Amino acid sequence: MEIMNSYINIVLASFITLFPVVNPIGTAFILNPFFNDLSKSEQRSMAKKVAIYAFSICLVTILIGQYILEVFGLSIPVVQVAGGILICKIGWEFMGDAPQSSQLDLHHTNSFDSIQSKLFYPITFPTTTGAGTIAVLLALTAHNKGTTFVHTLINMSAILVAVIVISILIYIFYSNTSRLINYWGETERNIVNKLSAFLVFCVGLEIAATGLFNLIKTFNH
Repeated sequence: MEIMNSYINIVLASFITLFPVVNPIGTAFILNPFFNDLSKSEQRSMAKKVAIYAFSICLVTILIGQYILEVFGLSIPVVQVAGGILICKIGWEFMGDAPQSSQLDLHHTNSFDSIQSKLFYPITFPTTTGAGTIAVLLALTAHNKGTTFVHTLINMSAILVAVIVISILIYIFYSNTSRLINYWGETERNIVNKLSAFLVFCVGLEIAATGLFNLIKTFNH
């Protein structure tokens, strides 16, 4: 009974910690310009792939994330700075003039193909699961290391359950956000897209600034 309570606590704590970092609701609105002109079936297909990619990144991070950083001689602050800069770039590009909807309709197939090539980068990484998510997962795995291998395995599986729930939420929100926004007019959609782009830029700036601050602290020590 005590083991089960501990397991549930780790699942809940991991979910509560990961949810605001991944932010599947807010990120779905931010990424809507990618999916807005696709059909419902295409949106579901894209959302499914993003959810799978996001889960894969989290799984690799849980299993060997710390070892990968050590092999390349990287620190979490460096990953935060690099990821933050990439997210800023995405936000800046979105704040530019978007193509007209008529142009998108004429090249719908090409748009669908081009978006598929962007599903891993930049849609999944670093926008959906980026430096912040990796940092949180590394901290969770380090904090929940058990006294034995079996104990550690159980704790890691609890974190993995939280990741699975987050991945399901990514699929749900990414495949349905355009449906909500499409009820609005062109002006309202443009407003949401511009505000979302600005938020992307701010999120990237925040992540990069945090990483830079942590790097400065490390050098000072």
